[in-house]
Amino acid sequence: MNALSRKMIRDLWHLRGQVIATALVVACGVASFVAMRSTYESLVESQNTYYSKYRFADVFASLKRAPESASRSIAAIPGVASVQTRVVAKVTLDLPDLPEPAQGRLISVPESGPEGLNLLFLVRGRKLEPGNADEVVISGAFADANGLHPGDSVKAVMNGRLRKLQVVGVALSPEYIYEIRPGDIFPDNRRFGVLWMNQRSVASAFQMEDSFNDVALTLSPVASESDVIAQLDRILTPYGGIGAYGRADQLSHRFLANELAELEVHGTLIPVIFLGVTAFLLHLVLSRLVSVEREQIGLLKAFGYSNAQVGLHYLQLAVLAIFGGIILGIATGWWMGSGMANLYGEFFNFPILEYGVSFSLVIWSLLISIGAAGAGAAAAVYGAVRLPPAEAMRPEPPANFQAGFVESSGFQRVLSTESRIVARNLARRPLKALFSALGISLSIALLFIGFYFFDAITRIVQVQFEHTQREDVEVTFNEPRPARAVFELASLPGVRTVEPYRAVSARLRYGNHSRRIAILGMEANSDLRRIVDKDLNVINVPAEGLVLGRTIADSLGVREGDRVIVEVTEGSRPIKEIQVTKVAEELLGLGSYMDSRALNRLMNEGETVSGAFLAVDADAQPALYSKLKRTPAVSGVSLPQAALDSFNETMAKTIGTSTLFMIGFACVIAFGVVYNGTRITLAERGRELASLRVLGFTEREIAAMLLGEQGVLTVAAVPLGWMLGLLLCFIITRVVDAEIVRLPMVLSVQTFVYSALIVIVAAAVSGLLVAWRLRRMDLIAVLKTRE
Repeated sequence: MNALSRKMIRDLWHLRGQVIATALVVACGVASFVAMRSTYESLVESQNTYYSKYRFADVFASLKRAPESASRSIAAIPGVASVQTRVVAKVTLDLPDLPEPAQGRLISVPESGPEGLNLLFLVRGRKLEPGNADEVVISGAFADANGLHPGDSVKAVMNGRLRKLQVVGVALSPEYIYEIRPGDIFPDNRRFGVLWMNQRSVASAFQMEDSFNDVALTLSPVASESDVIAQLDRILTPYGGIGAYGRADQLSHRFLANELAELEVHGTLIPVIFLGVTAFLLHLVLSRLVSVEREQIGLLKAFGYSNAQVGLHYLQLAVLAIFGGIILGIATGWWMGSGMANLYGEFFNFPILEYGVSFSLVIWSLLISIGAAGAGAAAAVYGAVRLPPAEAMRPEPPANFQAGFVESSGFQRVLSTESRIVARNLARRPLKALFSALGISLSIALLFIGFYFFDAITRIVQVQFEHTQREDVEVTFNEPRPARAVFELASLPGVRTVEPYRAVSARLRYGNHSRRIAILGMEANSDLRRIVDKDLNVINVPAEGLVLGRTIADSLGVREGDRVIVEVTEGSRPIKEIQVTKVAEELLGLGSYMDSRALNRLMNEGETVSGAFLAVDADAQPALYSKLKRTPAVSGVSLPQAALDSFNETMAKTIGTSTLFMIGFACVIAFGVVYNGTRITLAERGRELASLRVLGFTEREIAAMLLGEQGVLTVAAVPLGWMLGLLLCFIITRVVDAEIVRLPMVLSVQTFVYSALIVIVAAAVSGLLVAWRLRRMDLIAVLKTRE
């Protein structure tokens, strides 16, 4: 072992407290990076494998009815690799343990012939057998939520007739990784499920023999998706096509892609902040070490060590100081990522979700961490390299102080001796005080971000489930109904209020941009379902014009007052230019709204409704549900409370879990920053404090001088940390702006209090540790130290 290696070991042991604190900060940054990136990579790999192996389609289209012969025209479209036609229908399900009716999406499965698209992964049970008319395979999430198994039976209203269906299998499909009812924001697996049935049985039940009402395509590698969609629409328009769309607009894929994009951003942004703090800490530690070791650096150079060798020595010291943190971070991130992957697996239905940490991710963790260490050590290394031997061996010249603000203002007369020394040290080294406060403020900002996520979730729940969705029950019809259906709903048991709505699928176009949406026609001044923005402002739909959610408006590039082309993709398929009268800052969903009467006029129809929002007496709900189960026109029932429970089980659960980890990491970082700052101050002022002890000052008094300075810096860092936290939260709301859930810029008093309180507690604990070291200080040894 050479001399520099022995010196390095001694330095690491001497700085062990600061090295451990810095290594823990590094571990937090690496763990967050490994956990989020590995979860993202595992989900993407599982998604790609699942899509490929089970032949997930590229293009989808629904229609009224087309003869099977039309599939030949579809297959002839240039770029189409394979075609699967099918019959898809809504059915009402009567489950024994569920009071309200459930909705099923019944999908036909070919009984024979070549392998189709959107293949099923059988979880348990068996596949459908040709010729068995009443057999169904049900989706895994629906089966688990309702405790259904192969051999059980379910009752279904199919085309107005009640049938008893035998469950023979439970399966998953790449088409329903995120199993959600069209029009909903969150899954309700208790009340919505997918059922697969033999083609002949479904066609017979809905009088669709030799016909289809749904088609899925895969494309060749060189195909143009937009051209295929345009030609597919031309073929299906005579048959009541409601607009083809690509995989990006497929409901399950869009939700999954949205979540993956958000996870990818989090996996980059949060670790960058953590590792930035790491670089700052290493800069403080090594700068202090180089300052203390001026004489040793001069001796090393005098004995022939080159600038490169000295610089490499201190750079190696920085890397070794964080190496343990890197290893701990990778191991912790691996463990955390496995938990996060399991959490995502609870509501993303993958047949196999294999979690793993790739070798490339480990290498990136090492490179990024070492890069952060190098960046933090760069200034200190440069300072060590540029010191000439003769100058380095001389003591550093003392600072040239003069009377400052404290003395000239007379402020010192009202201060005690200890307070006066604290004030002078801060006033005479303002730049050092600023950087010390900045280091503490960064830990406050990280805590601030963590608590902000809880504030955002609370506001989303408040806006959506207290102010927007105020109905007790939402009833959806299997097809648009005349206005008299409203009076029939009003006559049902316990119904106090009925607010009908009309829902129409359409495509909005503005310039070169287009977006496939559902327009919700609402009554003016509706009370049960309202449009509420992030600031709790209620927006009433105008008599004419469109109200668009911010996400839709931004994707089209429109502002209030612009006119967009509305291409309705159902019914008579009218096309009309309509003005955007309001852009609503909604927090959930992809809203697009019109006055229901204006929408009826656009559709060239009378007062037609697609469903209704109901206010219902609680004690009458069982009777109401029993009646709705026997109503053929009703295809589904939704409950806001079920949507809230689903939100808490999906978005809120994942955000909350990752936020708890981040708050824990921020607490570690807060302690590391404050402890390092206090120890560096002790090292810099050790001789001064020892001299004061010899002059008669007590341990309590010199502790007050040292810790008082850190206390002032901590208090000063609080408002600075809040400002940095506000800035970072604002950046997060802009960078992590998912389509389905948008984070509001809203903060509670608790966020300010807790973020400051944790750092103050960390400062107090650090102060106790440093005070313990002060009591063990060897005054003679310290005073022998040469300045």
